[in-house]
Formats: sequence, C-alpha cells, structure tokens
Amino acid sequence: MTQSTKRSTMNLGLTLIIASFTTLVSCAQRETPNKIMTTTATATATALTSGSATMDTATLANGCFWCTEAIFQQLEGVLKVTSGYSGGHVVNPTYKEVCTGTTGHAECIQIVFDPSKISFDELLSVFWQTHDPTTLNKQGNDEGPQYRSAVFYHNEEQKAKALKYKEELSKSGAFDRPIVTEISPFTSFYAAENYHQDYYNQNGSQPYCYFVIRPKLEKFEKVFKDKLKKTH
Repeated sequence: MTQSTKRSTMNLGLTLIIASFTTLVSCAQRETPNKIMTTTATATATALTSGSATMDTATLANGCFWCTEAIFQQLEGVLKVTSGYSGGHVVNPTYKEVCTGTTGHAECIQIVFDPSKISFDELLSVFWQTHDPTTLNKQGNDEGPQYRSAVFYHNEEQKAKALKYKEELSKSGAFDRPIVTEISPFTSFYAAENYHQDYYNQNGSQPYCYFVIRPKLEKFEKVFKDKLKKTH
C-alpha cells in the first residue's frame, strides 16, 4: 500500500469516526425537571496539587455537555469533569440565559486530570474525534453559539498544542471542510445547575440518555478502549 493510499485510508477512518459521534437529536429536546437547583461557580487556571500528585485543568467545548461529560468521565487519569459555561460576557449565567445564545458562553466541560496518566494531547485527541469541528455554532441538530467547538487554553503550552493539533488535522485532509474550532484564552468558568452534573450516570434511563448518549459512548469505548478507566 502506498503512503498516499495509507493516508487516504486513515483520513477516511477518522472522518467516519467523527461522523458517527454527531448526534441526530437536538439537545433542545432534552427533558428538564420541574424543579431546577441553580448553582454557579468560577474556576481558576491554576493547577491543583494534592500530595505528590500534580493535577492540571482543561476546558473544552464540543456540543451538548451531557454527552461530552459522559465521554471524558471514562478516561483513565481524568479525576473530575464539571459541566458548565465559558467564553461569555455575562457573570453567573443560567442555563436558560445561555440557551438564548446572547451571553457569549459555550456549553463546555472543565476537566481536572492527572498529566502523569493522561496528557493534554490525549484529551485533545478525544476532543477532536468525538464531535464535528467543521460546523460553525452547530453540533448535529443543536444550533447556536452555545454549541460551538472551542478549546479554552489555560497556559501557553496548551495554546501551542491546540493550535498545532488543529493545523496538523487541517493539513491531513481528514475533513472536507475547514476546521472552525475556536482556540481562545480561558477567562472564567461557571458550573452549570446541579441537575446537569453527572447527568448520564444519574439519568441513564431517560430517553435522551438511552437513545443519544448511550450509542455515542459505545462507539467511543471501542475507539478508545485502551484509554478507559480500569474499573470500566
């Protein structure tokens, strides 16, 4: 097999993997409980330290945070995943406000991870292979700036890696359209309301979880089986 053929095969495979993760059901159709508990919190870009283990933080936006939270929670080395909002201009936004598309925020997840077990590069690999980075302000049937693809970098190293990965992915020809992922400095993060947190694990029998998130997780587990937590 020639190098050209190998490259074409790899690019087609990556495209099919990413396409399989895009949802056909709108997050706007998600059920919401009658009672909503609202909490907001900011997070800093400072790395956390616990004993001899140093932890780091990544903030990624790639569509519905119910889906992305469920995916990243399964990765070995990921210690905590929080669903929330980042990249906007309104302080302490609510889910209802973010859904209007006027606050500037993106639905995102904030990941606390152990870099000795999983690198930022590996998180980026999962990030770009589990959504469509070529659709502007849209993932599947979810439309609006709150569903944009974005990497909110916490330091210059994360910025450089995100830009390099985006450039190399663009040059690879894996997509037939330009990658529109936003790469911006992290400013603030607001945790989403309580009922959004750990949503899939708490509501696995709900229709959205069963018919949308579960199939995406099954595909993710097959592609990244060597990166999953040992207990999974």
